[in-house]
Amino acid sequence: MSATLTVAGLFIAGYLLLQNYIVHDLDLLNATEFQQIRARLGSDYPSLNREIIEERIRQTTEYASVLFYISIDSPSRGNLFRSKNLTGNPLPDVPKKHVFEGTMPGVGELRIAEFVLPPFDVSIGTPMGQVRRTMVAYAEVCLALLIGMLLASIAIGLGLSRVMLRPVRLIGETANRIRSDNLTERIAVTGVEDEISDLATLLNQMFDRLESSFNQVRQFTAEVSHELKTPLSLVRLHAEKLLVEGNLSQAHEEAVLVQLDELARVNQMVDELLFLSRAEARGIRMDLVIQDPHRFLRNFEQDVQALTEHQGCRFDCTHHGEGLVAFEERWLRQVVLNILTNALRMSPSGGLIMLRSELEGNIWRVSIEDEGPGLSDDQYERAFERFVRFNQVNTEDRGSGLGLAICRSIIQLHDGRIHAECGTGGVGLRVVFEIPASRRDAVDKVHTAF
Repeated sequence: MSATLTVAGLFIAGYLLLQNYIVHDLDLLNATEFQQIRARLGSDYPSLNREIIEERIRQTTEYASVLFYISIDSPSRGNLFRSKNLTGNPLPDVPKKHVFEGTMPGVGELRIAEFVLPPFDVSIGTPMGQVRRTMVAYAEVCLALLIGMLLASIAIGLGLSRVMLRPVRLIGETANRIRSDNLTERIAVTGVEDEISDLATLLNQMFDRLESSFNQVRQFTAEVSHELKTPLSLVRLHAEKLLVEGNLSQAHEEAVLVQLDELARVNQMVDELLFLSRAEARGIRMDLVIQDPHRFLRNFEQDVQALTEHQGCRFDCTHHGEGLVAFEERWLRQVVLNILTNALRMSPSGGLIMLRSELEGNIWRVSIEDEGPGLSDDQYERAFERFVRFNQVNTEDRGSGLGLAICRSIIQLHDGRIHAECGTGGVGLRVVFEIPASRRDAVDKVHTAF
């Protein structure tokens, strides 16, 4: 576009210059014709009458009738001569101008020059039609050249851009492939020292730092797993040994039991934090199996029914739709149980907990709703953050605040989404997760690794 606009500006400037040169040449042509007429009139032209003027220049004007329209006038005697191609009509006149353009009926546009030959005024006009046709032809040629140049520049520009930006595309493709499970790949750097090579080198250095950070996190996770769980196990063994020996008073025995409960809780929290760290780093392998979600829910429906009845609540489970979904049963069972556990904590005695499963199109949607106090609008998203706990009904609630955070990580590893919303009629809380359903052409796929 820049090149086309530049050439278009040059063509416009050339159009104006060419037109000015041609018009200037017409003025020179009129001046030359005037000199010829003056020579034919002779040195005694002031005393000539109409008949003598006619006799002296008629033949000259007839020869040039194709190019010139001539009129000789005198302020005192009026018109003294008109060329026959004027058919008795006067040439146009513009007061106080000696060179101008005018239009004459039957003739068209003329370039007219007035020459003073005292006591006569000689007016000579030259047709502008050929000039206009020449300029139109010039404009048409320029327009065709501009269109051709625009098309050629587009084609050349696209070709050059694809060639020149190919290293950038390769950098983008390589950077897109580098993830937490593939941090060793690097962008190929050419031997040419230019901005693209500098960019690739800079990105490789960034990936080096990123890989180092991920390795440190993974190493820290492994060390924490070993360094924390080993002393916790030792403390638990010693506490259990004290209970087995039976030399403790009742108060001390109760204190040791509390310690064991707290150790189990801390141990569980460590496991959950390690899981979240590995999940966020995409370090967990999911063995997805294509299966019927209705069968999955039916397998542990009785267990959930017994659990809710034990807590003094009611449970209702429904499933609609047919199809297959790729998921790992062990992890998804934990998601459902975590959400149900939260619902049981928040539900009043005799409250109803509803599990609704729907398989429509390419989405499996599961919602678990309770009749508890629910959440405010600003708490729905925060409910999935770590250690966030709302509406603690009593001090015996031993939840870690990591259950929903773990649910979100598991659902994200299944390429799904999870969110919380208000329950039916503005009462309670509804937690919904969605997982993509399997296409029919993917039924044979039974293993997916992240």
